[in-house]
Amino acid sequence: MKKKPHLINLALYLSIFTIVYNIIEGLISIYIGYNDETLALLGFGVDSFVEVFSGFGILNLSLLMRFNKKIDFSEKMALKITGFSFYFLTLGLLITSSINILNSHEPVTTKWGIFISLISLSIMWYLIKRKKYVGSELNSAAIIADAKCNIVCMQLSLVLLLSSLFNHYLNIGYFDSIGALVIAYFSFKEGKEAFFKSNNDGSCC
Repeated sequence: MKKKPHLINLALYLSIFTIVYNIIEGLISIYIGYNDETLALLGFGVDSFVEVFSGFGILNLSLLMRFNKKIDFSEKMALKITGFSFYFLTLGLLITSSINILNSHEPVTTKWGIFISLISLSIMWYLIKRKKYVGSELNSAAIIADAKCNIVCMQLSLVLLLSSLFNHYLNIGYFDSIGALVIAYFSFKEGKEAFFKSNNDGSCC
């Protein structure tokens, strides 16, 4: 099936936007999280950079499709990059949660944590919707896997939002650590799935 140029361009633009947005979000979150001593927001910022790895994999794939290069190997490589990104995300969540629990650290609720998480939820929802559409139309398991990476980031944004709200109104300090551990579990599963597809035919089945 011939690849549609406008869909390839859309995949390219989505990957560039994903990379740029996550770099900006990561830098802002780390800066504010560090200054406010908010470990949840700091960890959220670090996790934003994990998404950049997956974004670069899809960017490379989109460029190869745009210039009609062979993509079989790149499709598998993009899936592996996505899988590694999920594993790094899992590791980051486990480390962040462990530090929280060992130090009995309660995240400081700030308007920035709530504000950033709400923006992230909106952006991730849009990226998931568009990437699933493009991935389905181009029959690209790598792009669909990248959309799933955005789903994990959306879940992480929700955890950040709830932890900030719960800590502020109910003083539940461990909520973010528990939520992060749950997301780490699903992140690990998605990483395994991406590697499974890369070692097989790369289909979306």
